[in-house]
Amino acid sequence: MKKLLPLLFSALCLPALANDVEPLPPPVELDKLVRDNVAALQERAMKDPRAYEIVAGLTTEVGPRLAGTAGDRAGVAWAMARLRELGFKNVRAESVEVPHWERGTLEAEIVAPFPQQLVAVSLGGSIGTPEEGITAPVVMVENLEALSAMKPADVRGRIVFINERMRRERDGSGYGPAVAKRSRGAVEAARLGAVGVVIRTVGTSNNRIAHTGGMRYQDDVRRIPAIAISNPDADLLERQVASGRDVSFRIRSTARYLPNEMSANVIGEIPGRGKKDEIVLLAAHLDSWDLATGAHDDAAGVGIVTAAARLIGDLRRAPERTIRVVLYANEEFGLSGARQYVKENADTLDRHVIAMEADFGAGRVWQFASRVAPERLPLIAAMQEMLAPLGIEWAGNAAYGGADIGPLRDLGVPVLQPGQDGTYYFDVHHNVNDTLDKIDRDDLNQNVAVYATLAYIAAMVDEDFGRLPASR
Repeated sequence: MKKLLPLLFSALCLPALANDVEPLPPPVELDKLVRDNVAALQERAMKDPRAYEIVAGLTTEVGPRLAGTAGDRAGVAWAMARLRELGFKNVRAESVEVPHWERGTLEAEIVAPFPQQLVAVSLGGSIGTPEEGITAPVVMVENLEALSAMKPADVRGRIVFINERMRRERDGSGYGPAVAKRSRGAVEAARLGAVGVVIRTVGTSNNRIAHTGGMRYQDDVRRIPAIAISNPDADLLERQVASGRDVSFRIRSTARYLPNEMSANVIGEIPGRGKKDEIVLLAAHLDSWDLATGAHDDAAGVGIVTAAARLIGDLRRAPERTIRVVLYANEEFGLSGARQYVKENADTLDRHVIAMEADFGAGRVWQFASRVAPERLPLIAAMQEMLAPLGIEWAGNAAYGGADIGPLRDLGVPVLQPGQDGTYYFDVHHNVNDTLDKIDRDDLNQNVAVYATLAYIAAMVDEDFGRLPASR
């Protein structure tokens, strides 16, 4: 079995709008050409079919794209062909080594006191069980904090059920607290002697579906299988535990690791003119989990950034700076592509003027944050002014940016972050319902309008966005 790569688990942390968000300074004056072209881009984006066509193509012609699988390789080939068809220049694939985990089959059931089969999924990276499975008594805890307060004698030889619910929030801020049990639950339970861990799904749907996603092990802690059960099934298990009777649970899983495979970051560009060596980077990730076709996560992002860049390329005059689209490999299972991009492009990172990422589905953008040098906030104010017709509110200069551009952000590259409405995103995130029919075309196109506006202004203004201190 290959060693599990360290995974990065970051909350979706766009700054929440609040009364204490510092207002922007007066904006710089944008050239009339820029203002006119922004208006044209916004109008065209709302009617342009290409973002939806890209999402439909990727989900229909390729489907699930889990790192290391045939679907992942097909996604790379599809993206290369699509970018070329759309007229992007310098289209290329930068090789990335990725892990290859196979889900296999899973059986999860309450054995006693009231036997029932449950809807469950193995968490990404989990080991399997012995062929006969694991059957053990259940101990229920509300969260990781409650688990850490338990004594080994209360956990040893048991299956731990972590019952923490996820909050539904417009900005997705319920994800960070809830996802901790997915990433760390197996390690914390195993420290106390548990033989397996079951978590309430990290999702907001009340349908009988379960959410997958990456988990991690620790070298000095014994590995135990980790699964998620649907919200209705978690309610059922909770009721059986609350009955006061001894509850016994069985897990049988064939999940396993296979040797690492090669994937790629797929890159295409709209070349600039006078400052063609300077880069405005638009990011999304090409991979997905294996339970569905990854329409919101992240075919939508692929469609948004690709269509936004293409709209800018359709203008009569090329942008001053180069617009670079990067479709990253393996965001879901360890950010392999994000780290490799920084290594592969180390010599030109100082010419990355700003970066943006689309990886939060296709809900309408309702707020906008940045992370730029404070003296460059008048440029951000000009962007915010141009976003006003799209109904966007200012959210501050402490943007997270996104997982794939995180290594760039950590090195001081400024980032912009359009904040999408995530009210219903976690109903489909990482589960079997992340399919094309959940995409709203008008909302998708509003995203394209926002990304095209920001990328075009960033590519046209004389100033850059400064540099921030590296965080590592």
